[in-house]
Amino acid sequence: QVQLVESGGGLVQPGISLRLSCAASGRIPSGYALAWFRQAPGKAREFLAGVIWVGGTTPAYSDSVKGRFTTSRDSAKNTLYLQINSLKPDDTAVYYCAARRGVVARRAPDYTNWGQGTQVTVSS
Repeated sequence: QVQLVESGGGLVQPGISLRLSCAASGRIPSGYALAWFRQAPGKAREFLAGVIWVGGTTPAYSDSVKGRFTTSRDSAKNTLYLQINSLKPDDTAVYYCAARRGVVARRAPDYTNWGQGTQVTVSS
């Protein structure tokens, strides 16, 4: 069972950059995909980016964040990262990390393992 813990959120000013982390307990098995989602108040959970953990090359991104969000992984640390540049108030949300067996999916119900989320609030 893959357990995930997100960190790195907080209250930040517009325009700055932030890096979120998702630490997995133990080694992530081959054949898993990990992804980032976010959920703003009153809105559905939104796919941001995802990567096949073992052997994956190019991450998949939502068109809405491509170019401003970057996901990367450190396999030795079993950690997935999300770099967010030029933060905007609309980026305010709880950011989640998720895992599933198989390829990257863009729908939240397709993921079986979730972290508890980390709150990002962008405000001046």
